[in-house]
Amino acid sequence: MGLCGWILFGFLAGLLARALTPGEHRMGFIRTTLLGVVGSFIGGLLGALIRGRDIMVLEPSGFIGAVLGAVVLLAFAGWLHSAR
Repeated sequence: MGLCGWILFGFLAGLLARALTPGEHRMGFIRTTLLGVVGSFIGGLLGALIRGRDIMVLEPSGFIGAVLGAVVLLAFAGWLHSAR
C-alpha cells in the first residue's frame, strides 16, 4: 500500500472510530488520519497478543483491527484527559 493508500486507510479508520466512540472529539483531518494509522498498529499488537505471536514485530492490522485499535487509543486518551 502506497502513501496515499495509508492516508486514505487511516482517515477512514479514524473517522469510523470517532463515530463509534462517545463524546466530542476535536480533531481535524491530520489528527484523524494519524489516529487511524496508529490504531492500525495497536490493532496489530492486540491481534499478535490474541494469536500468541511475537509482539515485538510491528505489523499493521486490517480495517477492523485498525478501527478497534483507534477506539482503544481514543478511550485511553479520554481516560488520560479525565484523570487530570
